[in-house]
Amino acid sequence: MRKFLWELLAGTKGGLNRARIIDELRNRPYNPNQLAERLSLNYKTIKYHIEVLDKNGIVTSTGKGYGTLYFLSDKMEENFDIFLEIWEQFRGSRANVYHVVDNVPAGVVHH
Repeated sequence: MRKFLWELLAGTKGGLNRARIIDELRNRPYNPNQLAERLSLNYKTIKYHIEVLDKNGIVTSTGKGYGTLYFLSDKMEENFDIFLEIWEQFRGSRANVYHVVDNVPAGVVHH
């Protein structure tokens, strides 16, 4: 799981936004519109990353259409400590590349 998460998060340009989505979903479920508002990202960006996370078994959903809620999958919850390790290393190594935006953790940029 460690290698898989490194590839999914650090191996691609959008990995940082996927990590931010995972981090938000650990607290509660959200629909894509709520995530877009919460993370100050475009709705289409959220939809794309949610699809990637869903295809890779990181999130699950309930409901249909606009009201679809996304949760972390059981597999992701079981391995959340690995995610946290990667998230900390990834953010720390990239912090000097990204800028800070209101209500967004240091080291995060909008894509």
